[in-house]
Amino acid sequence: AVVWTKKLVGIESTNPGKEEHEIAGFLEQEILAALPESGELKKDYTKEGRPILMAVLPGETKEELVFICHIDTVVKGEGWTKNAFDAEVSDGKIWGRGACDMKSGLASALTAFAEVAKSQKENAEDIEKLPGTLVFIGTVDEEADMKGSEAVVQQGWIQKEDWVLDMEPTSGMIQMAHKGRTWFELNVEGITAHASMPEKGADAIAGIAFMIAEIRKAMAKVPTHEELGKSTVTFGQISGGYSPYVVSDHSMVTIDMRLVPPMNTQEAEKIVRKAIEIGENAVPGVKGSYKITGDRPPVETHMESGLMKALSESVKKVTGKDPVVSAFTGYTDTAVVAGLLGNPNCMSYGPGNLAQAHKPDEYVEIADIERCVQVYRELICLYEDMI
Repeated sequence: AVVWTKKLVGIESTNPGKEEHEIAGFLEQEILAALPESGELKKDYTKEGRPILMAVLPGETKEELVFICHIDTVVKGEGWTKNAFDAEVSDGKIWGRGACDMKSGLASALTAFAEVAKSQKENAEDIEKLPGTLVFIGTVDEEADMKGSEAVVQQGWIQKEDWVLDMEPTSGMIQMAHKGRTWFELNVEGITAHASMPEKGADAIAGIAFMIAEIRKAMAKVPTHEELGKSTVTFGQISGGYSPYVVSDHSMVTIDMRLVPPMNTQEAEKIVRKAIEIGENAVPGVKGSYKITGDRPPVETHMESGLMKALSESVKKVTGKDPVVSAFTGYTDTAVVAGLLGNPNCMSYGPGNLAQAHKPDEYVEIADIERCVQVYRELICLYEDMI
């Protein structure tokens, strides 16, 4: 897993940037070398032409344990003191873009999967078919629009009944719950006029200012969730007007809402529509409209789920401690799967600390990699024993 982490960090797969074709080719080669005759490797593409991979070790039943890993990273960015793609090893760490998020998790999952595959291959005459099916999936575009995990679901590679684990950095915790992620683009049309006679126009920027203020006020009043905390709103981009001396006839703002139950996209729409009404009344002549540019539902923790129980037992066996279960602050491939399929057995457990992700001089502790490989091995054994 350590060797593979270094090799994977050395293959740039930035998104946007070089993307995933080269790293997908490397993974395809390594997986094919390990697969027994009974195994299967599928390669397909998203609508945008980006590669997704699925390796399968078939079992006696249809139940599947799925390791799902994204193979892209964020861009290199500025501020590095180390080479982002050299995979330098020092102080018990591997440094480089993606070391933490999530090429070490990818390498760890692939190691555990490949060990089972090689055992099946080397002892084909003596080993019976696995009780349950073991699956490894590599996705793309997780660092942007998550088209890879959407494509995986559309292809039917994952079912509602499967156990699905991603290897995002979780600092030794099991993380299942996610805030929902709803994105809006709010546009306001006004009427242009000379700035010395503003009464002749309708100020789109003033109108959108009232709308922003109303959305912030309304979001501050929505209920708090016991585990996930408060819903939040961020206005990430704003534009409008074309001259300091002209009443603006257009303005636009992007809105990022991270929603917790009972809030959902439908309730968020009500807030936006009310804000538009208030802005239009405050600035006569302006007209507001919106479109939803992203819609991911919240995911809650299911302590009773089979994967939660098995993963918790595996972590305790390796570490000697009961794992902490917490919420994931971002949005992951397993959250997409859970939201699309209503699957209650989707969660994250992987090497590294999310605070290191996306930063310059990103790193992962080698000890974290070794711990996670052990946990994945235990989980596979426990899963096969339970089937």
